[in-house]
Amino acid sequence: MRRLWLICGLTAIQAAAAAFAQGAIEDYQRAYGLYEKCKPALVSGWVSNVKWTSDSTYELQYYSDPAPQRQRNQQNPRMQDYATKQGPQKLERHWMNEDSERWGTPALSPDSTMKAYIKNDNIYVSKTDGSQERALSTDGTLGAYYSTRIQWSPDGKYVAACRIRPVSQKRYVYYVESSPKTQLQPILHQQEYAKPGDERTQKTPCIFEVKTGRAVIPDNTLFSQQYDLWGPEWLEDGRTLVFEYNERGHKVFRVLALDAETGEVRTVIEETSKTFVNYSRHFRHNLKGGERMIWMSERDNWNHLYLYDVKKGKVERQLTKGEWVVRQVLRVDEEKGLIFFTASGLNKDEDPYHVHYCVIGIDGKGMRDLTPENANHKATFNESYTRFVDTYSRADLAPVTVLRDVNGTGGATVLARADISKIEANGWKAPEIFTAPGRDGKTPMWGLIYRPTNFDPSRSYPIIEYIYSGPGDAYVPKSFQSYNGYISSLAELGFIVVQLDAMGTSYRGKAFEEVCYKNLKDAGLPDRIEWIKAAAKRYPYMDIDRVGIYGCSAGGQESTTAVLLHGDFYKAAFSACGCHDNRMDKIWWNEQWMGYPVDSSYVECSNVENAHLLERPLMLLVGELDDNVDPACTMQVVNALVKAGKDFELVVLPGEHHTMGGSYGEHKRYDFFVKNLMGVNPPKWSDLKK
Repeated sequence: MRRLWLICGLTAIQAAAAAFAQGAIEDYQRAYGLYEKCKPALVSGWVSNVKWTSDSTYELQYYSDPAPQRQRNQQNPRMQDYATKQGPQKLERHWMNEDSERWGTPALSPDSTMKAYIKNDNIYVSKTDGSQERALSTDGTLGAYYSTRIQWSPDGKYVAACRIRPVSQKRYVYYVESSPKTQLQPILHQQEYAKPGDERTQKTPCIFEVKTGRAVIPDNTLFSQQYDLWGPEWLEDGRTLVFEYNERGHKVFRVLALDAETGEVRTVIEETSKTFVNYSRHFRHNLKGGERMIWMSERDNWNHLYLYDVKKGKVERQLTKGEWVVRQVLRVDEEKGLIFFTASGLNKDEDPYHVHYCVIGIDGKGMRDLTPENANHKATFNESYTRFVDTYSRADLAPVTVLRDVNGTGGATVLARADISKIEANGWKAPEIFTAPGRDGKTPMWGLIYRPTNFDPSRSYPIIEYIYSGPGDAYVPKSFQSYNGYISSLAELGFIVVQLDAMGTSYRGKAFEEVCYKNLKDAGLPDRIEWIKAAAKRYPYMDIDRVGIYGCSAGGQESTTAVLLHGDFYKAAFSACGCHDNRMDKIWWNEQWMGYPVDSSYVECSNVENAHLLERPLMLLVGELDDNVDPACTMQVVNALVKAGKDFELVVLPGEHHTMGGSYGEHKRYDFFVKNLMGVNPPKWSDLKK
């Protein structure tokens, strides 16, 4: 019965494709030629960069300016230094490597008469010429050493550093570079790569009185279960050492203060959550005098700023408030008593993801939106933060660049307006901004609908969704683009391509994002399905029976999940470099959203565990040297599919890292969707080169 259904379904797709030519060689040629017709250089007046040359003068650079000539290195810079070595090669200084804090230069005292440094794993001090050397600590060992990040108190009375207990055994991932450019034989590479559940380095901030050698070693009760510990740093009183504690599992985050005289550790700020504290979004600024701090928190569901009394460890006042979010603090001007920041969701009738630039007093009064237009803004301030150049646009609004005064006088002086007449003459059409309720029937989901330049509403178009659901950010473009590299040309083949931000992503309140907690398999897919159905209901030419999905990295995981768990809706998936099993991927990303310890939720969200559910066409792509997501994530899905007897396609790209596949993978992706959603055979590759 299932086979009969599949045959009938394929026949229906083939019949629909036969009604008109889509996915033909002409469509491919138009798709591959689209960039040249819509590239940013054809849009005059579109500002690409602003550079303030003084506090009153600036330079504008345009996308239409001639591109500078750049010398290109033909070798892979990450590989070329290691190609002639023997044995496993470690990719040095990789962003995944944990800083051991073993290497550093001596720290000079405030009066520059002394220096503090590490010798034999312990803290030493001496005169700057090296005389009168003496040890302040004696308990440092190879397995419990002192950090080279030594901090002098402002008065020079104390030095502080963390005593570090490194992990007993690091985890490494190994890559075989099958086809190196420098030699015939493969090269084995080794990379440090901590995964969920792995041991973490533990730190204890310690203080030493320089004159007497007295050690202040605190009790670690308030920071005993570390995912990480940042700092320490001295406050201006010369007595208080402040550091930040991120508890394993990310449900507790504390700003702690260590008293150099008493050794007492107390809590200044504490964030708690039943799900996760989004530590990567936090902001802290110590005001002069060290008695108050500005802090960012999602404690009321919205990301806002708070003023803290350091001594009392209590909120003095909430500075920003409302059903909108602070995105980023740009500057704290204590002399003028002002905080400059970006925000989203300020205006009820506007796209809640639009970025606006704002200012508010440190007293929480006088907040102003400096960029009032209904658009996404990108501002560049002068050094004194008295003037700024602002380029604003939307997906359907060409960029406008204006000069503004922070005090609001003089209005906005238009410096440039983008002229899109050339790309419009070449067939360019703006994507449509589309909103529809998600799974709850009321919360609007915002996204874009891309149509081909030869769009004909009398035809029927398969739908393809480009997915990256994070979490940790929002991903739908909000500013003007003349060409979207992952979407525009794919639509040109005869597809309607869509992208939206659904539940589980950021900037719509913490509850909106928390849907992802221990539930990355959700990926906002219930919202996405409702949104696409609403679009297809409004536009009958969108064929709801032919929906595909593709993505890379987290999007690779999510696109595969879509056909495994929602195969009744998504009929085909292309998945590149997916983190298909969160137990196999990097520690920081996965423990942030999936929690600690590693539990059954990791298993339930695994595409490896759910691979046996596959009933739809699936193409997996992976770079053999992917140094972001362990390639084994993809290969273990492959193994599970093979064992389950499932038909699928696999593309392994030699020498490639974390990638959507480049030009080769793009062509494979085009053919995959043309074949499986249009039901036609793609043109021969050799014919496209003629």
